[in-house]
Amino acid sequence: MNGRFWARYAWTGALESGVLIDVAAGRIVSLQAGSAPGDAVVLDGLVIPGLANAHSHAFHRALRGATQLGGGTFWTWRETMYRVAASLTPDQYLELARAVYAEMALAGITCVGEFHYLHHAPGGVAYDDPNAMGEALIEAAAQAGIRITLLDACYLSSGFGAPPDETQLRFSDGSGEAWAERVSGLKEREHARLGAAVHSVRAVPADQLGVVGAWAAQRHAPIHAHVSEQPAENEGCLAAYGVTPTRLLADHGLLGPRTTAVHATHLTPQDIALLGDSATTVCMCPTTERDLADGIGPALEVQAAGSPLSLGSDSQAVIDLFEEARAMELNERLRTRRRGHWTADALLRAATADGHASLGWPEAGTLKVGALADLVTVSLDSVRTASLGSVRTAGLDSVRTAGPPHGLETAVFAATSADVSDVVAGGRVIVRRGVHQLVPDVAGALRQALARLAT
Repeated sequence: MNGRFWARYAWTGALESGVLIDVAAGRIVSLQAGSAPGDAVVLDGLVIPGLANAHSHAFHRALRGATQLGGGTFWTWRETMYRVAASLTPDQYLELARAVYAEMALAGITCVGEFHYLHHAPGGVAYDDPNAMGEALIEAAAQAGIRITLLDACYLSSGFGAPPDETQLRFSDGSGEAWAERVSGLKEREHARLGAAVHSVRAVPADQLGVVGAWAAQRHAPIHAHVSEQPAENEGCLAAYGVTPTRLLADHGLLGPRTTAVHATHLTPQDIALLGDSATTVCMCPTTERDLADGIGPALEVQAAGSPLSLGSDSQAVIDLFEEARAMELNERLRTRRRGHWTADALLRAATADGHASLGWPEAGTLKVGALADLVTVSLDSVRTASLGSVRTAGLDSVRTAGPPHGLETAVFAATSADVSDVVAGGRVIVRRGVHQLVPDVAGALRQALARLAT
């Protein structure tokens, strides 16, 4: 995609005004601050890089609101989630995921990491196309205009070697080798890359972990895993193998720069050192972790140890990467009773460059020459973001020498997904003035998809 865009303000690592952005073949070929818009498409707000949703389960969107009645734990929530998983068909999944990914686009997300384990028909019977469900997700992302890394998850056990239950038969290929054979039938395309996932050490026996790791290593593909999301997982792993989940993954060669540990909520100091020393990314999902009462993970400690951080919407309790980013900081403030653990720039990096890198798109997530042209405009004059620093003092054709002094802080700490006005993904305009250009009525698409699931 080719084009020319003009950002009133842009975050290029510093706040710049009047930035003219030229795009060719979907990549940024020049940036020039202090320019007038001319005939360029005007992005009238603060332009930041496209956001990366590094951990998503698209079908969990059907649970929003439905799990808020009464109390319970992660494990009781999981039973409700399994009931939704039991009913989806490939056509229903395409319809639902298309709407969910369009919702993500409206929120400024230009790439999603879909942690995919709903592989087969009820009872574990393979579809005529064994990857029908994964193909539905890849097509859904295309129709919503965003990129996807399909993180195809190996899921073989209901817990430390126990056979899958009735619903989990849909998730299981029977063995690591059968998983690898099936997922090898998937093909990458321009908007879609492939990665591997270990659902958890509960769901993948230790003697099968190496199969998943080898498949990913042969393709230099990312590998993701739920890690220590629950204390019960740690207790079960210690009982079964005598080590923590992180240590088990390390012992089987699964940690490293291509690996992302999702949640990592209940870690030991030794676990933190293993993750940091191996430069394993940690993906935090604060809105889900608090919704499910999972706990506050040691994000500050793992980053200090050497792990990059990324962010995900996970269960889709909300889809808002600004909320995920600031929740990480605000959780730490509650835990430590001290402010200012991350700057706005550092939180934005987790939501952009480091998230894209964890999904195997290192060329995305920055506003610089050569990067994929993912441009997200955040309004600075909404009821949430209007501030002294965002008051305009010049007309559209004028160029100010400096942007609003706290523009990035306002975006990260006050904006929500509702403040995203325009989204460009790989040089293609997919959201303009708050309207999705491929799915014009996203709310209606969600209602229709969810209604069909309910029938």
